[in-house]
Amino acid sequence: MKLQTQFNDFLIETVNLNATRVSLLFDAVVNLKSFIRKSDYGARIKTFARQGSWAHQTIIKPLAGDEYDADLLMVVYAKDGWTASDYVDYLYDVFAASGVYRDKVTRYDYCVTIEYAGVRKVDIAPCVIDRVWRGYEVCNRAKNQFEETRPIEYTEWLIEQNGYSGGNSFRKVTRLLKYLRDIKTTFTCPSVLLTTLIGQQISWLDQGKANYADVPTALVTLISRLDDWLQQRPNRPQVLNPKLSTEDFGLLWTDNQYGNFRTCIHRYRGWIEEAYNCEDRGESIRAWQRVFGDEFGKGANVLAEKAATDAISVDHFLSETAAHSDGLVDFVKRAGLAILPKWFFKPPYLKAPQWQVSKELIRTVRVVATWHSSKDSTDKKPVLAGDPVPPRGGLWFEVRQPDGSVIPDGYIVHWRVTNTGAAAIAANRQRGDFYVSNRRYSRWEPLQYRGVHMTEAFIVRTSDDVLVAQSEPFAVLIE
Repeated sequence: MKLQTQFNDFLIETVNLNATRVSLLFDAVVNLKSFIRKSDYGARIKTFARQGSWAHQTIIKPLAGDEYDADLLMVVYAKDGWTASDYVDYLYDVFAASGVYRDKVTRYDYCVTIEYAGVRKVDIAPCVIDRVWRGYEVCNRAKNQFEETRPIEYTEWLIEQNGYSGGNSFRKVTRLLKYLRDIKTTFTCPSVLLTTLIGQQISWLDQGKANYADVPTALVTLISRLDDWLQQRPNRPQVLNPKLSTEDFGLLWTDNQYGNFRTCIHRYRGWIEEAYNCEDRGESIRAWQRVFGDEFGKGANVLAEKAATDAISVDHFLSETAAHSDGLVDFVKRAGLAILPKWFFKPPYLKAPQWQVSKELIRTVRVVATWHSSKDSTDKKPVLAGDPVPPRGGLWFEVRQPDGSVIPDGYIVHWRVTNTGAAAIAANRQRGDFYVSNRRYSRWEPLQYRGVHMTEAFIVRTSDDVLVAQSEPFAVLIE
């Protein structure tokens, strides 16, 4: 069974890097770029560019206890007299001399890494342009050699493959298979290698085809093609960079690692096809959990068990508890936001937008939140959607673009704030109306009523008063 809703929830709640982490990463990179530009690093900087899974939009949320990272390419003009090692060593020296970064910096073969308390890290790799020819070269510090690279062209190729698959299917499937790799730990496959293998299974002939109609269908399509390709190659193959034929990603495997990868993909293909073709909903959820673990469809399972115990339907249970029972807070804390269907976020007192809506309404902007003890306090703590928060202090909400950047000039943000739960109803504070920002693109909301509440951002273009973007609801769980 496809279970499209469960796949969408699984991606949002478990697999995708959430908006708060994206925001923290974006802020860290902004500060790093500013620091380097103001430093006395000897080579002249041309630009910075995102690289790796961050640039490819295949970055995933780390497993509990693990850190997430991002690759930042620092493009510099060639410096007379500098060797390949110098570009990395001098960058390390700049950070090592800083009181802010001294304890965070580590030097590797190709990059300098800034690590933030074991939670996230940023790899900064110098890339020299126009040294002896009009091209890009990374710096191998260990061998003191320059090595040709084409990161921008490679990223453009992945964007093209994603376009052929439609519906962002390539990126979603890549994230799912990276999550499968990380949670199972049964095979080894570096991200650039896995991403290239998946991208190679897509061609321009796939445009508009039904085998990418939804996420589970795209997953079956691509893992089947990948397995077929692997089964035709019993020995470790070349996996060439599609934009640099001299670079073989296949060398990132040993022969044994390749053989194990080939075996594992064949096994997981069978499990995925079994789950996809299963006609019973409950059995299909369990089959998908065999692939992706208990986090998949967790909310659906909890609701199913609750409905069976109480001899009532899931919808009836939610309709009874969502607006009236304090027990919903504890229920959501145990099961997660995935238990809440979309209609929960559309209570009857919700006010409709009053602006003309753009024909191409953007739905990828994200709300991020931080907890503060008071409106003007400097203490803060990032809060993810659905995180339990106490009924004191408040949240500053901000809206960000998909890459974590702020909304540009020429727009105004309106906030729709909605409460549910017995406490808010008793105080006649269901709300559901629109409010202006307290600061440029931010809204302060005190925490008071126990329940599951929501905040949404609506971005209006000031030149013509047209609604151009809208976020998904950010769920606030007040204990």
